[in-house]
Amino acid sequence: MAADLETLKSSLRIDGDDDDNLLKDYLSAATSYIKQAIGDDNSVLGFYEMEGVKDLFETAVYALAGSYWYYRTSITSNTVNPVDLVVDSIIGQLRGLYSQKQDEVDDNGD
Repeated sequence: MAADLETLKSSLRIDGDDDDNLLKDYLSAATSYIKQAIGDDNSVLGFYEMEGVKDLFETAVYALAGSYWYYRTSITSNTVNPVDLVVDSIIGQLRGLYSQKQDEVDDNGD
């Protein structure tokens, strides 16, 4: 995955390194969540590195990791903020692309 800590920190306007471990965990969790929502690398090899997919995937990872950062309190009994609107939209788009590629793989026997 090409999503990296420095880009996430830049997008969140974080200068220090006090929360680097937490942010790395958010990147990892966001990546896992999105891949599980779309499909794994085993069925369609190289899907997440394909042109037209890579940028969308990275955007979704940064958006979700950023929402984890900003809305850390949304797990409490207080009002919950909807943070996955961008991510849900991108996941829907990537699911369609993934399904197309999976059909191509199945038809070619690869």
